[in-house]
Amino acid sequence: MKSGCLLFIFLLLTCMAQAQQDVQFSQYVFNGLSVNPAYAGYREELYLHSTYRQQWAGFQGAPQTGTVALDGVTDVYTKRVGLGAQATWDRLGPQESISLYGSYAYRIPMPNDSRLCIGLGVGVTQYAVDGSSRKYVDADDPALTLGKQSTLVPDARFGIYYNTYRTFIGFSIMDLFSAYTGGKMYFGNGTLYSTLRKSRHIYLSGGTVVYLSDDIKLKPSLMIKEDLKGPTNIDLNVFVLLQERLWLGASYRAGVNLWGKPALTSSVDPGTAVSLMTEVFISDNMRLGYSYDLSTNGISSYQRGSHELSIGILFPHNNKVDNTRCPRYF
Repeated sequence: MKSGCLLFIFLLLTCMAQAQQDVQFSQYVFNGLSVNPAYAGYREELYLHSTYRQQWAGFQGAPQTGTVALDGVTDVYTKRVGLGAQATWDRLGPQESISLYGSYAYRIPMPNDSRLCIGLGVGVTQYAVDGSSRKYVDADDPALTLGKQSTLVPDARFGIYYNTYRTFIGFSIMDLFSAYTGGKMYFGNGTLYSTLRKSRHIYLSGGTVVYLSDDIKLKPSLMIKEDLKGPTNIDLNVFVLLQERLWLGASYRAGVNLWGKPALTSSVDPGTAVSLMTEVFISDNMRLGYSYDLSTNGISSYQRGSHELSIGILFPHNNKVDNTRCPRYF
């Protein structure tokens, strides 16, 4: 009926099978605010971080995502409250979404200079579909919308984050309102439409830093991502920090059916991917990151991998960063 939409439908089904359209960056390992609102204020300095991701390079209509986040503590002495703000833009074929979130984290001091943080995020997402960006065989088909339609949807997220000098554990629930805001959205050409929306996701993560020498540190970490519908994603990450200046690492992501979900048929490809990542400190207050992801499932032969660029800028109090006293590895 609409051969111009075949590519978009393929991409849509792939994303539904793997993640239900929840945006995730490979470089969340360098800034946890994207997966946990309780992370706000972790560095105890004002920190600006931006990431751009081009997924499935060379594939027409492939996802593109960008985000900008800013977080810090409200009081540099007590460091009890962390605040964060994040804007995310995501495009998949003719559909795009723009999200704005604010995060609040209450940071409880614990023994041995550790913190237990409880965070809440609230925000809004604008979902839009631009029918004019597609080419159709039959533009008069009443099932097609040729203009741009959009709607605003409120949302919330919750998280817990515990960290010591060398260890962290995190738990979060994202897209809390998704179960109550799905379904019918708008009319176009007399037809009722619904866009591909995010669904509720649960994240469980943890990691540690092992000192191999004064100049070499090893950071293994794990993240489990569950949406209770599709495959459970498990990320295994290993990084090496050289002379407090250069991170080098890799990540392996696999989709598994942990809970025997009845709706998850054997025909659904759970998806696996390998990521190579690096982050370099070009100064005490600025870092640049890059990652390359390669899918190992059926789509790998049709695209040239996924690329991700990031930049982070720290704005220290009194223009001084005391890395010896308070390094931040997570």
